[in-house]
Amino acid sequence: MNLYSFETLATVTAAKPVFMIVMGVFLLVIAWRLARESEGWAARFLVSGALLLAFGYSVLMPLYEAGKIPSQGSPKELAATAIAWNSVKLMSMNGGWLLFGVGLSLHARVFRTLHDAKPSPSPTPVTHESVA
Repeated sequence: MNLYSFETLATVTAAKPVFMIVMGVFLLVIAWRLARESEGWAARFLVSGALLLAFGYSVLMPLYEAGKIPSQGSPKELAATAIAWNSVKLMSMNGGWLLFGVGLSLHARVFRTLHDAKPSPSPTPVTHESVA
């Protein structure tokens, strides 16, 4: 292995797909751990959003970076394929962030209603007696 090939591997362009794969797997692990502590729709939204994001970050984005999926600036023969893959990427990434965010906010109980909130206990009156 010569020095030139090591410099090529150490570039940002070479590290970007690896970073995206690690980020997609990391999001999936975090969502899985949060879903174990959560219940109902919060867990479902978290895991489904994380699965979409993991697919987008770990599969689609590295394939775009590698040039295996045609981009929007492709020749006319590949225009329909490029638009289809771009639609898959947009639905996966945007839908994933939407579902992940809704699941996270449900897990944090951001959408609690007044009916669900427990009333705060009323303070007991303190009587002050003179010491003298």
